[in-house]
Amino acid sequence: MTVTANNGLLVARGEWANATCQESHQAQQILILNLMPTKVTTERQFLKRFAAGNTDVAVTFMYPASHHFKSLPQAVVAAHYVTLADIQDQYFDGLIVTGAPVETLPFEAVDYWNELLTIIDWSRQHVSQTLFECWAAQAGLYAQFGIAKRAVAHKIFGIYSATSTDVKSPLISGLNAGGLLKMPQSRHTALVMPERLPAGLQVVADNPKVGPLVLSAPKLHAVYVTGHPEYERRTLADEYLRDRRKHLPIQLPEHYFATEQLTTVDYSWQTSSNQLYQNWLATLNLTKVGY
Repeated sequence: MTVTANNGLLVARGEWANATCQESHQAQQILILNLMPTKVTTERQFLKRFAAGNTDVAVTFMYPASHHFKSLPQAVVAAHYVTLADIQDQYFDGLIVTGAPVETLPFEAVDYWNELLTIIDWSRQHVSQTLFECWAAQAGLYAQFGIAKRAVAHKIFGIYSATSTDVKSPLISGLNAGGLLKMPQSRHTALVMPERLPAGLQVVADNPKVGPLVLSAPKLHAVYVTGHPEYERRTLADEYLRDRRKHLPIQLPEHYFATEQLTTVDYSWQTSSNQLYQNWLATLNLTKVGY
């Protein structure tokens, strides 16, 4: 369907063309807090995922004003993104908080941690549902349920399938058969899951090796995805080669390369990722706020 980017670096560079006939006010209004250093790539990944679905979407990109950028000049991001101050009186159907390369830091040591807590609090009244991804999923679970994270000996890196799912959850409609939900993972930390889940939190999809893939907190209108379903075919390959160039300890991504020569990727998660985002968009109509 039609995806309108209300702002962002892709639009500024003329690399994303909005359809002139699209009535963006009739589309699902999605706010994306883009914490990734590869902002242009991340914009494109989300826009393409939404474009593969059957829901009209209008996307607004947001950044934390308190963050000190390294990959882009702050003035460039500020010119093409919004802050919470710009949209604090507006309402959105959904908020996505992306991953971020800060997972080895204590949460409170992240320079925009307090601002993120403010955004989460603001979203409870202004957003129908929030989707936290990768580091943001860990951050959201820590902020809302006190669930800690721990460093892992080897980076969780590759494509992992859900071996158990909550068949009643609309988030995995069409994905609840064995192994259909596949998800890229790229992280140095894992959740410290308690023996008994906190009240209001449920695991929707799980993998015995890397832990929960999808969790939800219906009363908080929140979904936590521990990986990167937005990743494209070559994203993990690019990360692997980047780390090799930097002489960082990195293993081959699991269940990813289709050949020993590392020239072909098994793009096994494309269909399930598109479906997961469509399922999430479908749940937004059930929790409208502020309209």
